[in-house]
Amino acid sequence: MAPPLLSLRNVTVMRGDCAALRKVNLEIAAGEHVCILGPNGCGKSTLIKTITRECYPLAGDGCSISILGRERWNIFELWSLLGIVSPDLLASCTTEATGRDVVLSGFFSSTRIFPHHHPDPMHLERAETTLQRLGIAHLAGRPVAQMSSGEAKRTLIARALVHEPQTLLFDEPSNALDIGAQLQLRETMRELAQSGLGILLVTHHVSEIIPEIARVVLLRQGRILADGPKAAILSEENLSKLFNAKVRLGQHDGYFHLY
Repeated sequence: MAPPLLSLRNVTVMRGDCAALRKVNLEIAAGEHVCILGPNGCGKSTLIKTITRECYPLAGDGCSISILGRERWNIFELWSLLGIVSPDLLASCTTEATGRDVVLSGFFSSTRIFPHHHPDPMHLERAETTLQRLGIAHLAGRPVAQMSSGEAKRTLIARALVHEPQTLLFDEPSNALDIGAQLQLRETMRELAQSGLGILLVTHHVSEIIPEIARVVLLRQGRILADGPKAAILSEENLSKLFNAKVRLGQHDGYFHLY
């Protein structure tokens, strides 16, 4: 069996003077489709950064973390196995870098092509193929700064896919997208999940949880509030407690929504 994507045991992660994650225990299997759901400031992005080794837990008795079965990684090797789509990356891409440059940068764990980068013909071919796969070949020569938010987000997804990762990590993927772009994004996520890629979605939007995601983890104030099958976890009681507000829950065509 493949080692789990993630195994956290008694993990606490500090951001400044505050504990963004507090004694978290969590295991996610390779290839699993999981959503981490919680309000702003609950520690979701810190969890992503802990997986990508941008944040590290406090050392302590009983604390351990392994990614894809290993506790120690060369981060560039690790990043070659993960596809990451995050607001931080989008902010880094608002330059004159073209869509092709951004996609090629996925081979170098950057957000553009720098002078010391030397894409070879295989890199170029895979970049073009990935742009075509996502229906954005026409964006290859367009600067990201001239793209719509939806076009830029699809370019980031192409960047995440170009090196054929084992798992895709989506951090608040629909931020700044209009309704049409959100619907298009969800369809893209569904296609990727159905292709066999593992999907880890981190969001505060219940409506982003695609039908292929079977497990939901609720995160509040750095702690896991609930973890289990989507149908059991997404209840009005749990979500009201999670968001500290009385909510009603509806469902249509495999999607949930709050009102």
